[in-house]
Amino acid sequence: MLRKEILEQVIVTQHDWILKTDKGIKREVNVQNKLLPKFAFVISGIRRCGKSTLLYQILNSQKKFYYLNLEDPKLEGFDLQDFSKTEDIFSELYGTKGIYFFDEIQNVDKWETYIRYLVDKGNKVVLTGSNASLLSKELGSKLTGRHLGLELFPFSYSEFLTFFSLKASEPSFNKYLFKGGFPEFLKRDDETLLHELLNDILMRDIVVKYGIRNTQLLKKLALYLLSHVGRPFSFNKLKKMFEIKSVQTVIDYIAYFEDAYLLFTLPRFSYSYKKQQINPKKIYSIDTGFSHANSVSFSKDKGRILENCVFLALKRIYKEIFYFQGDKECDFIVKDKDDIVIALQVCYKVTDENENREVQGLLEAMKECDIKKGLILTYNQKDEIEVQEKKIELKPVWEWLLDTKQRSCKLI
Repeated sequence: MLRKEILEQVIVTQHDWILKTDKGIKREVNVQNKLLPKFAFVISGIRRCGKSTLLYQILNSQKKFYYLNLEDPKLEGFDLQDFSKTEDIFSELYGTKGIYFFDEIQNVDKWETYIRYLVDKGNKVVLTGSNASLLSKELGSKLTGRHLGLELFPFSYSEFLTFFSLKASEPSFNKYLFKGGFPEFLKRDDETLLHELLNDILMRDIVVKYGIRNTQLLKKLALYLLSHVGRPFSFNKLKKMFEIKSVQTVIDYIAYFEDAYLLFTLPRFSYSYKKQQINPKKIYSIDTGFSHANSVSFSKDKGRILENCVFLALKRIYKEIFYFQGDKECDFIVKDKDDIVIALQVCYKVTDENENREVQGLLEAMKECDIKKGLILTYNQKDEIEVQEKKIELKPVWEWLLDTKQRSCKLI
């Protein structure tokens, strides 16, 4: 619990600072229709992806607002009871009927109890947080049916172009592939920022939160997975490789990585949910530039980098994505509601040696899922193939990204 005078000093300092801060480029999301009375609007995503900047952009359009960043070191010890004092200070300093903005809300235990109190009173509330469970476990207990969510990612390719005032082209896309989309890193072009970001995520979002003692093992596992995107893994193999005593520990660690938005797992396609859980999964990174900075081997496999980029583009839009494995393999199967909408193969360069493998894998997935049109995404090749009365298009990833109007977020 904090003294009222300390809270007031922090609130005034943060309010004055936020009015002067750089609002950044406009993100590709319209959130104004999500700011509703009696609802909490929740923005979640990995650290440093631009959540706070988006928050600034939203509050900048409001006539009256209240703002509190709960990662401020001066707020160490802030607890549930301090919210009522904060509310009093807000109204004393800035009047009543403002919209509430809380940055990194997950730092306060049982925060959802207070937010439920605010929305029940008819207030508009906007929150940010750095873990995926913010949109499920925490909110599910107190705010079921009373919140709207948005998952924010680092810059999309089109936002990257806007940030650097570049035109869509092969050279600009190559730069995006290896730099990624973390805004602060793109400003300063200093890879130590991405090294520090990895350490911050591991320590603040995982080690401290879950009380993990073997931090070296945790980091080794994270680096290994960041270096092996697009490849199937099994919990048992990882257990043996890293000499971990329990399979459950491996399962838990990977769940923690996902909750912190560090990594994503991709299940193998099956109409049986049980089989989806049992079959080996694939792993993908939150950002290609982030993996490039933190892994020596990642940058050597251009095909995997391209595949990770496509996965992230799909992840921004769709909730259900799978890989297909039959006699052959197809990189991505996308389900929208109850329908399989597309099958995608990613190949850096289609050659005489690999064309049959890529095409046959795609055809098998299309047949299994009853899809008439397939797509092979490449680095720079463009063509159309007709096989077995099915059309397969070859298209450069950067053109596909623009055609599909990639967003930097996913509305939940």
